[in-house]
Amino acid sequence: MPDDQGSSNRSEEDSSRPGLLSGLRHLLFGGDKEPSLREQIEEVIDEAEEEGDDRRGSHIVGDLSPIERKMLRNLLHFGEQTVDDVAVPRADIIAIPESASFAEVVASFAEAGHSRLPVYRENLDEVVGMIHVKDVFAVLAEGRSPPPLLDLIRQPLYVPQSMGVLDLLAEMRAKRTHLAIVIDEYSGTEGLLTIEDLVEEIVGEIEDEHDDEPTALFAPGEGGCWEADARAELDDVGEAIDPRLAEIDEDVDTLGGLAAVLAGHVPQVGEILQHPSGWRIEITEADERRVHRLRLHPPVVVDLEAPSETGD
Repeated sequence: MPDDQGSSNRSEEDSSRPGLLSGLRHLLFGGDKEPSLREQIEEVIDEAEEEGDDRRGSHIVGDLSPIERKMLRNLLHFGEQTVDDVAVPRADIIAIPESASFAEVVASFAEAGHSRLPVYRENLDEVVGMIHVKDVFAVLAEGRSPPPLLDLIRQPLYVPQSMGVLDLLAEMRAKRTHLAIVIDEYSGTEGLLTIEDLVEEIVGEIEDEHDDEPTALFAPGEGGCWEADARAELDDVGEAIDPRLAEIDEDVDTLGGLAAVLAGHVPQVGEILQHPSGWRIEITEADERRVHRLRLHPPVVVDLEAPSETGD
């Protein structure tokens, strides 16, 4: 019967698709390579999202919500990251000098709004510990005389940049320590990481009532220029300003890193760097260690249709 024949043809066509997919996989990856469990899960999520687009407006009980799919994707790639990928950079660390008075410690906690603050001896490369706000509050609540700062110091974890985030999470849980100091190959302080930072890599940013409103890292200025923070991600800059600004072979992710690559050193205030796209990057704020703010000047547009001086 015609209907049965049509159904049979469709069945044969559907049954041939796995063979086609296997053939493509064989050409791309070789015959012995099987997709990993991670790849299979991502493929299922991709297919579910495509089907969801086709059935837009419908609701099927049991489907993963968009936020669940996003969290699942984040979790699938969570273990691929190192602590250096997610740590708070050195320039953004708020810390207390070991010589600070108890009153200064209280003021630092009130201003920073954090529950833990590192304590350093002479500079951030010599972090000697951390102080928890609960220990400070206990002294205030009980009306005790302020103890020496050393009595309040607890030990954080000290971890290398290359450590995997899964390993760090396991160590934080085992040692019941929620703050880690990230050190570089010279044992200098490269950044800081809390257990909240790790959780946010999976669930997204966690804001509380003490967090400041997020500020834009770049904004349009006069004459087509853009005022930017050096921490602005190149992907975001490329999407909002010019995709060519995000095209770079070196392993840098921010405008500050791009400026350092173009200059071949840490550029100083007043330097103007030429980008291959024609954009010029002016350093407007910097110190001896890093760039803080920049100004992006747009490429000069040459009007080829302008009349020549000869009048032709």
